[in-house]
Amino acid sequence: MSRNTFALWAFGDAHVGTDLARGRESLSESLRTAERGGDAGGPPFAWDIAIDIGDMSGGQDVPDDEEGAEVVRQMAALEEHRREDIYPICGNHDRSGLDEEPAWWWRKWVDPTGEHAEFSGVDATQRPYSIEGTWERYCFEVGNILFLLMSDINEPSQRMGRGELGGNPAGVVARETFDWWCAMVAAHPDHIIVSAHHYMLKETTVASGDWEGMKKDAAGQWQSNYHGYKPQGAPVGASYLYFVGSVPDSRAFEHYLEAHPGAVDLWLGGHTHTHPDDTYGGKSHIETKWGGTHFINVACLSRYHGPHNVPKSRLLTFVEGSDEVRVQCYMHTDEFMPQGWYGAAERVLKLTRPFRWTAPR
Repeated sequence: MSRNTFALWAFGDAHVGTDLARGRESLSESLRTAERGGDAGGPPFAWDIAIDIGDMSGGQDVPDDEEGAEVVRQMAALEEHRREDIYPICGNHDRSGLDEEPAWWWRKWVDPTGEHAEFSGVDATQRPYSIEGTWERYCFEVGNILFLLMSDINEPSQRMGRGELGGNPAGVVARETFDWWCAMVAAHPDHIIVSAHHYMLKETTVASGDWEGMKKDAAGQWQSNYHGYKPQGAPVGASYLYFVGSVPDSRAFEHYLEAHPGAVDLWLGGHTHTHPDDTYGGKSHIETKWGGTHFINVACLSRYHGPHNVPKSRLLTFVEGSDEVRVQCYMHTDEFMPQGWYGAAERVLKLTRPFRWTAPR
């Protein structure tokens, strides 16, 4: 990759265990395809670092060590990159049980900070861009781009969740994480800011509105669609970041962005798996709101976790001196369309300022 450019690969929702049960290695196949090309003719592509927006696990119950070891095994498919070139955040399927150590499975096996290197194999000193923070929220800089990564957590006010409920699809962050995010955004007015969470914000991209993760049956009763219908798990908000600081439908991030137009350039997320041409709820996979914040749903790598899976990811290319970012959509299988780049989904998005390899002081 030319030093003139910075290529960010964004993917997620591999749901390793789900696909493995059907004979498909969702993570390792995608890594191999990106580096060496696919078995259906898809070309390889160059990338500098990647962001994984979560849901490595595929279980409806809490994830276990067997699936964690499988994630590490599939990560070993990388040949041209290191494990540390991938910056991960926790998704709702990666959460551990309500009465367990918070996110112990994800911290043990996916491990952004390298705190469990004996299991994950992650050496945090080998990251190309060092991180500051914790497993729950951390940041790093690439030139004048500031990345703010936030993990999904269990909602402490709900006693039915991961484990007992068999899942809880509504998105959650702690108030401390939101306050950290606000402070970081305010402290870096001269940066291109990229936020990432497993969930999209409300009414931004496809199926991210109230009840849009569900559908009604012939009797008019809600049932699963994009997401599992869990009547005690806030199904109204199953498709978006619903809880902030234990406040349901808080819209804390949305209100901030509305009050500070253009403060954040990009929001990367996933959670809702669907066809790249889906516009359910009148929204596509890439939308712009609040004075220039671009929202990009990058999901999913899984083929079998849910009824709408079309394996794909996004490549974002920043060019030195340019205030535009090219966003390409890569199809990882050929069941729905040819493997490789899907030109109709490509976008060029305007940034608040040109990308520079040198960060402002």
